[in-house]
Amino acid sequence: MGEKISVIVPVYNSIDCLEKCVRSICAQTYENLEILLIDDGSTDGTDKLCDKLATEDRRICVHHKKNGGASSARNVGIGLAAGAYFGFVDSDDYIEPDMYELMMNAMSESALQNRRVSIVQISRDEVDEAGNRLPDVCVPPENAWFCGTEDFLKELLLHRGDCSFCTKLVRKELFAAHRFPEGVLNEDFSLLVELLQEIDGITILPKQCYHVVCRQTSTTRSRTKDSFSRVFLDIVDNADRMQVLVDEHYPALHDYAIRFNLYQRLDYLLHVPITQMTAENEFYNKVKKYLRGHVRDTVRNSYLTRKNKIYLLLLTAAPRTVRRVHAWKKKVGHN
Repeated sequence: MGEKISVIVPVYNSIDCLEKCVRSICAQTYENLEILLIDDGSTDGTDKLCDKLATEDRRICVHHKKNGGASSARNVGIGLAAGAYFGFVDSDDYIEPDMYELMMNAMSESALQNRRVSIVQISRDEVDEAGNRLPDVCVPPENAWFCGTEDFLKELLLHRGDCSFCTKLVRKELFAAHRFPEGVLNEDFSLLVELLQEIDGITILPKQCYHVVCRQTSTTRSRTKDSFSRVFLDIVDNADRMQVLVDEHYPALHDYAIRFNLYQRLDYLLHVPITQMTAENEFYNKVKKYLRGHVRDTVRNSYLTRKNKIYLLLLTAAPRTVRRVHAWKKKVGHN
């Protein structure tokens, strides 16, 4: 039968998509699963749907908790999980029937080669709500391969790697001293970088078995010009931590980490509301100071595109003016 996999699904107000997600997990050809639905204080009836689904498959266990965010729900699931391996699926996504079988086979094959692999990654694609394929965010490899830690970090620094835990199968013991950081976004990136320090690398499989559903949520539709997700703060903080890690342990990746830092700050400056680009905004001023201290790196870094460099240099010189022009061009383009 094979060792048990605990599949942890954080659930919050997912009434329209949870059933498809859960049924795709129940349909796995690898049957030794426990499916942990962690209801994070749903208010739309999803909590009752979780309980209903649990009556249909004995492998489903439901835990209801107060709302605390996806990381909080995942951490509760980790504490409850009994499996030797952990998988994670977001409640609005779905997976192919052979996903966990392929990943467990890869774990077993590595053992036969006397290589202890603690993380296997499957490839993913992105689809819209109608199921239409969208451009790949992470391009799958042509063949299965073992990617060493330094190479995997390089892929992350170039924005080509997949940091999502939804595409990973992870040995339980890796979570002995680790949990998802709560109260922040981009949390998968932070935790994965921690775990990478304890392993030799990750086996990556080419088949796109995990389907990320990109939804136009009501929150997105109701966004105003002053709306701003804290994810753009967290990605800058993560870039700073990566620079420290790289310079201490992976000096060959220094230029990649500089590129990552500059790119993350570019992303921040292209999204922070113009109304928050003020002398009183400490975070904004730190971003500006960093860019002005790294003009030479912006010009010389071979891992930035020409377009990246132009935007960075313009935003370094006159960020508010550039953003106003950028906003005007986007407005004209939509008309």
